[in-house]
Amino acid sequence: MTESTLQKATFAAGCFWSVEYKFSKQAGVVSATSGYEGGFLESPTYKQVCTDRTGHAEVVQLDFDPAVTSYETLLRYFFTMHEPTTRNRQGPDIGTQYRSAIFFHSAEQQQIAQRVLAELNASTFGGKIVTEVLPAATFWRAEEYHQRYNEKHPEMACAI
Repeated sequence: MTESTLQKATFAAGCFWSVEYKFSKQAGVVSATSGYEGGFLESPTYKQVCTDRTGHAEVVQLDFDPAVTSYETLLRYFFTMHEPTTRNRQGPDIGTQYRSAIFFHSAEQQQIAQRVLAELNASTFGGKIVTEVLPAATFWRAEEYHQRYNEKHPEMACAI
């Protein structure tokens, strides 16, 4: 596997600590990085994003090997790890930074996301999913203390 064969996927599912941890354990995921995306502020900090005034969501950006796992597999896992029917909230965390969103990196990812979303709305969730499907924009890596947070501080892990 070379770096050029890896693909990116970016998901927002609430507090990024547990999202990063869960995705990092999936076969084919080479890296999972916590960060911010979807806002208007350049180089946002955690403190700024937490004000709910930057437009950013807490996201996890994945590098994955499509020979081992598919984008669709990761996408379907994303829907099992959080509550996609609640707007701007996951558990006790409230604000637009905790929204459910898929940031697609290609037309193919967009098509897969829209198809899976429609399928889930027609069956499992009954048309109530509020997950946004948006083109990937600038990914801002979160501060180092947020990376691999659950591994460093399992007693403080956020629940999603």
